[in-house]
Amino acid sequence: MNRWLFLLFAALPLAAGAVVIRDDVDDARYQIEGSAFPALADMPGEGHGVLIDPRWVVTAAHAAPMEGMGASVTINGSAYGVERVYLHPGYRSMPEALGKEALATGNPARIHAFLAEMDDIALIRLQAPVNDVQPVPLYRGAAEVAQIAALIGKGATGNGAVGLVPGGPHRTTLRRAYNAITGGNDRYLWYRFDPPPQGLPLEGVLGNGDSGGPLVIKNQGTSQLVGLGSWITAVPEHALEAGFYGQVVYNVRVSRYIDWIESVMRTSDDASR
Repeated sequence: MNRWLFLLFAALPLAAGAVVIRDDVDDARYQIEGSAFPALADMPGEGHGVLIDPRWVVTAAHAAPMEGMGASVTINGSAYGVERVYLHPGYRSMPEALGKEALATGNPARIHAFLAEMDDIALIRLQAPVNDVQPVPLYRGAAEVAQIAALIGKGATGNGAVGLVPGGPHRTTLRRAYNAITGGNDRYLWYRFDPPPQGLPLEGVLGNGDSGGPLVIKNQGTSQLVGLGSWITAVPEHALEAGFYGQVVYNVRVSRYIDWIESVMRTSDDASR
């Protein structure tokens, strides 16, 4: 596995828990039980998705299982077979040459430019419905920026002062952190990992292995899905490393893909009848 793949959360295994946290806060305050977010879907190996309908999971395209591999995803402790994976037509796999260039130069700028123009979203139709978990509704507004969002995952952990735990696993303890969404465009929402004292009391960012993990806000009293963990920009002094204060995390902006999501689900459901 190429080292540059840390730029795509699903491709890297590291650390001892999920979500990178503040260095001055006890890790136990970030850890949660699975019952706190039962709609979290674990992709094969690593990476996440979110149950949005009894038969449907949404995830980052680069974290989706390969079709035809007999894959299953795990939701609330049960495995569900994958019937079909639908990649957004605007998704493209990253050329290996870009990763090699970043390693040779220490500059991931061309990778960032490539990722910024990619539609990193996929839908997974399950072979059987999930009947014991409430799906998460999609956010349908346009006011995500400046909202405080919760991010949830089981990927690599560490803290903002020292980065990711070296050599740690990419699937660990379930954690939840919070961050303020600071910007957005047609494809992505992003937030920055601010150090104390500027950061939120449970400030954090997704870690390696958390690709496709949910970004959730409260809207009209309901938790709604606004984003899916996709990629990061590292800080200059740690250009090819993740998990440090100052990094920015980019999340697929779910509200911009509502029409595509609903069209795929409707067409597939109609065809199966």
